[in-house]
Formats: sequence, structure tokens, C-alpha cells
Amino acid sequence: MPFNLFHKKKRLEQEVPPMPPQPEVQPSTPTQSPESNAPIKQEIEQPAIQAEEQAKEEIAATVEPSIENISAHVEIQQTPEVPSKTYLKAMPLRELSDLNNIKDEVKNGNIIILRVTPLAGKSIEDVKTAVNDLFQFADSIGGDIARLGEERVVITPKTIRIWREKTPVPVSSSSEPLPTAA
Repeated sequence: MPFNLFHKKKRLEQEVPPMPPQPEVQPSTPTQSPESNAPIKQEIEQPAIQAEEQAKEEIAATVEPSIENISAHVEIQQTPEVPSKTYLKAMPLRELSDLNNIKDEVKNGNIIILRVTPLAGKSIEDVKTAVNDLFQFADSIGGDIARLGEERVVITPKTIRIWREKTPVPVSSSSEPLPTAA
């Protein structure tokens, strides 16, 4: 059998079917050209771009505050409620009207040792009223109040606590009343 080059070529053409022609991609509307789709594309993309820019601005406003806002915030935090120095002041309680000055001193962060003897010489009831008023005041501001002996009371602002020694309770079998600390 002689070798025929053309015969082999015909057989390959018969084995591999020819590729069908690919259809061209048409625009969504056959009457419009790609250039005429541009306004529609802009109408769709414009609100999305605006929304994205608005979101970026909102994030920038909340996450990255300006230097002025930061300095204003720091200044607000640096103004203390209590002065930087605390003083220990001894004051006499002569009248119930002195309570306003005492309360102002404690509000300003000072510790007051109050001598109640001058008012006690006039009226014990006024002393009880004054001490109850100061107790309620100290409680309302988060401060502390305690008795120092028979004639003095100490009042502190909220940043100062008064140490109180815890005394053990004696075990007694008798029915005697226990002495009170106040």
C-alpha cells in the first residue's frame, strides 16, 4: 500500500467535527448601542458612589476626630472635681448656720475636724441636728464622717476614707448591755 498523504488528511477531518461558529454577545436591548448604555450605567452607579462617600465621611467623623475635638476632650478630663491639694482644717461649730461653710469646705476636697463644744454649750438638740445633717451630707456626696472623742467630729470628701478599728466582740454569758462605740 502506498502512502497517501491526502488520504490521511481526509480521515482526520472526518474524525474531528468542525467547531460551530460562536454567536456574538449582544447588548441587553438590541436597539441600543454600548455608548447609549452609558447614561443608564451612570444612573445606577451614581447613588452607589454617593452612598459610599457618605459612609466614608461618617466613619471619618466618628473614628478620626479633629485635633481640636481631641484637645477639648482632654481639657475636659483634666479639670478635676477635687482640687489638687487637700487641706486638713479644724473648725468650731458655733451655730447651725456654720453648716453651710463646713459643707462647702468638704465639697472643695478638704478634711474638716469639727469641734462641737461651742454649740453643745448652747443646745444639745442643735448638736444632734447638726451631726445628723452632716451625716446625711457626707453620705450624699460619698464622703465619710466619724466621731473623734467626746467633742470632735471628722468629715472627709469622697476621695478620703476614715479607718475604723474593728474591735472583737467579747463573749459574755451575762445579760449586761454591751458598750457602744458612739
